Amino acid sequence: MTLKAAKTWFLRLLPVVLFFICYYCSQFYFDSYGGSGKSPQPTVSLCHNYRLQRKWESLKLNMSRKTELFLKLEDFFWREHLSAEALPYGIKGNELLLLKVLAVTSSYTMPAKIESLDCRTCAVIGNGFSIKNSSLGEIINKYDVVIRLNDAPVRGYEEDVGNKTTLRLFYPESASHNPGIHNDPDTLMVLVPFKQQDLRWLKEILYDEKRVRKGFWKPPPQIWLGRSSQIRVLDPYFLRLTASKLLQIPLQPRRQQKLVHPTTGILAVFVALNYCDIVHMAGFGYPESRNQKQPIHYYGKETMKSMKNSYHDLNQEALVLKRLEDQGAILYLHPHS
Repeated sequence: MTLKAAKTWFLRLLPVVLFFICYYCSQFYFDSYGGSGKSPQPTVSLCHNYRLQRKWESLKLNMSRKTELFLKLEDFFWREHLSAEALPYGIKGNELLLLKVLAVTSSYTMPAKIESLDCRTCAVIGNGFSIKNSSLGEIINKYDVVIRLNDAPVRGYEEDVGNKTTLRLFYPESASHNPGIHNDPDTLMVLVPFKQQDLRWLKEILYDEKRVRKGFWKPPPQIWLGRSSQIRVLDPYFLRLTASKLLQIPLQPRRQQKLVHPTTGILAVFVALNYCDIVHMAGFGYPESRNQKQPIHYYGKETMKSMKNSYHDLNQEALVLKRLEDQGAILYLHPHS
């Protein structure tokens, strides 16, 4: 082929090549950022574009990702667990309780089918009013890992919140007496222990012992129908790092300082950042505090008034989530129009 002929073929092919380049660039943009107000699909292709490892380093938290989420029996059996702090940020003084709890729960891992994935996509579903009438349910169900919080219902709200649940983070006061109603049969029920009474409650349930009712700000279920094989205990490491690294909460506040703990929601986000390659969110955010009558959940009738004396710094959490969004570490799902 002569140089002139080659040049002619090149000029003919150039528009086609440019078309495909532009097409794939636009597809990347729409897939990644949810163009036209649509939510991104949780596909493996997103992983190639959004490798969290790079994002993790950009967070500059000066720590490695930790993908083992739950406490294991071998952490305590025949071994001195070097924890300098008591709950909620360590397990000092609770070793015997944990031994009894972990001896009954039969597994300490995530499901093998999720562990073996090269890329894990995560959806963290908050309980906020913002997810109401969003029609996000179908998209939420496509994620590898769907994390839900406390006793947020699913049945009756499937169109907006989906019905797939991989992990449900809870503590005794936020436990639903029958997890089977709003969870899948294989949903992992993940206890977040804030105090010794939380572990004692779980031990009494598992061993069918007399329930001690003291020490809770709200009565937890006296009968709990969760299956022991599905129970996990979240490593306090995650709450400690959410508090100290993300929210800059002093782990040992001064005597007159107000006690502040992370919400289950921002804890779930930090857990997802550790475990998953893609982290998308929906149902987060509170109404402005001055609007005391605005509902705060997509279910029920609770308003901002109920948060008045909570042990949370909601403004600081909102700022941190905004920073994570700006850094590209998390991405919000948008309601479908």
